[in-house]
Amino acid sequence: MFLNNLNNLFINSPLEQFEVTNLFSFNAPLFGYISLTLTNLALYAIIILFLTVGLHIYGNNDNKLLPSKWSILFESLFASINSIVRDQIGKEIYLPFIYSLFFFILVANLVGNIPYSFTITTSVIVSIGLSFTILIGVTILGLSIHKIHFFSFFIPSGTPLALVPLLVLIELISYLARAFSLGIRLFANMVAGHTLLKILSTFLFKMFSGGIIIFVLTLLPFALFLAITGLELAVSFIQAYVFVLLVCSYIKDAIELH
Repeated sequence: MFLNNLNNLFINSPLEQFEVTNLFSFNAPLFGYISLTLTNLALYAIIILFLTVGLHIYGNNDNKLLPSKWSILFESLFASINSIVRDQIGKEIYLPFIYSLFFFILVANLVGNIPYSFTITTSVIVSIGLSFTILIGVTILGLSIHKIHFFSFFIPSGTPLALVPLLVLIELISYLARAFSLGIRLFANMVAGHTLLKILSTFLFKMFSGGIIIFVLTLLPFALFLAITGLELAVSFIQAYVFVLLVCSYIKDAIELH
């Protein structure tokens, strides 16, 4: 009976792990009995928030002479992000935003590697919504700095007057495509990696339960599965790094109109 339940658990589609589901809901007698719902997406977003804040509180050195391992880790990450902001933008005023964005994506990706957990960065609402919000903020930043001169960003220098309408349209589409590419890059990489792990784990479970000989033969592909799991952990760091690196590039373009 137990094995049948496990089989029913693992034969589901690997894409089911990305579905946003309601955990519980209730009708509140406010403003016409509004229905309040807690989804797995909202729950894990709250967990990530508390994890991020909690880890930084735990890693606080409290003015001790010898820093802890956590303190050294966070200081190293902070120095790396600070270096990115300084090299890409040149103004450290944006460091708190970039650092917070990096840790949000990083913790979200790492939490998603825990079996049976939910990866919020595999949700289109989160990844695309985050990238669109950043693009809107960058646009407002550029308009506040350059005013009407900001629109010269869409007209390359030396463009013939007859080609201006066409190039403006192309540059505008390219500018708006940043929001999609920024979010889709994060979304696609996380979905692809987690889907592969789900398929391989289902296959290995079937193989391990197939007898002693098959069990022994499955040890080799299991080692490959562990290597892919390690690669997925590395991808979690890389995607957070690439995301903030591109955001820094977009902010620099808005400031300098490159």
